[in-house]
Amino acid sequence: MYFSSDNTGPVPDEILAALTEANQGYAAPYGADPLTAEVTRRIRDVFEAPEAAVYLVALGTAANALALATLSQPWQTIFCSARAHIHEDECNAPEFYTGGAKLTLVGDDDKMTPQALRLAIEAEENRGVHGPQCGPVSITQITEMGHLYALSEIEALCAIAKENGLPVHLDGARFANALVALNCSAADMTWRAGVDAVSFGGTKNGLMGVEAVVFFDPAHGWEFELRRKRAAHLFSKHRYLAAQMAGYLRDDLWLRCARRANEACARLVGGLRGTGVVKFQADPQGNMVFCSFPRAAHQRLAAEGAMYNMTFGKIEGDDPDEMLGARLVCDWSISDAQIDRFVALLVN
Repeated sequence: MYFSSDNTGPVPDEILAALTEANQGYAAPYGADPLTAEVTRRIRDVFEAPEAAVYLVALGTAANALALATLSQPWQTIFCSARAHIHEDECNAPEFYTGGAKLTLVGDDDKMTPQALRLAIEAEENRGVHGPQCGPVSITQITEMGHLYALSEIEALCAIAKENGLPVHLDGARFANALVALNCSAADMTWRAGVDAVSFGGTKNGLMGVEAVVFFDPAHGWEFELRRKRAAHLFSKHRYLAAQMAGYLRDDLWLRCARRANEACARLVGGLRGTGVVKFQADPQGNMVFCSFPRAAHQRLAAEGAMYNMTFGKIEGDDPDEMLGARLVCDWSISDAQIDRFVALLVN
């Protein structure tokens, strides 16, 4: 019963097969191999963006930080939500790789609203040379609380950014889960809405370790290449990154994995609701659940080896009815049997 993270699951056989196939013979290094060319073509097709600049890195943090560094200057500030991954979970990597650009937190929640973004931008416009200059807007999709930005919400945020001449970055660590949940195209969720650059995640959706950075204006490409090399994120044996992403995109494996994770989460949510003992902290919209249930249930689950993250409270204690928080995440590999067993232990 593994619900601690969508980083913990196994890699699909198709990815391992693609790596085995790539491991034959010799190939040019640093992205000059045929697999990288295939991946570039496939990602351009996914986004309906034939001129897009596409690059691979191994980590989501590298994808976000280097993309934002390419879109910003050291004296600027990056606008993001108070619960954005780039703020909470990247150890100041965006600030480091941008050479000092700060983060301005917009609102108090995991989602930015257009009104809050406008106010945050306007608040930085009154100090001239003495204050940070306005830089990119970064949107986390799906958010750290498992919420989705609707297409209309992305469009509204991008419109405000464009009014102020600011580029927009989309942190898509769970890009595929969002796409499946919204039942839209990659183009609709990005450049058609006004997004300039995307961190196209793969690791949370089954890959061993590769993410893509996509710039819809290829003019950003050369600077990103230089920043990637300078940051020590340009792989010599690049074909092994490309092989994973190629396997991911072939036969829509990326969508199938995301669809399975979302469906598993929906099954979990249905089961949790049926117990009558679970309270939800956020409306589950993708593959993550934030909820609370009694200490006694946490203790039963722990005794049976269930793995998940507690968000508040301690499992040790005398009050069996005290509500303690949990974050439950479904990946592509979670089985119905694991879900059903977890739910059963909540009440027995």
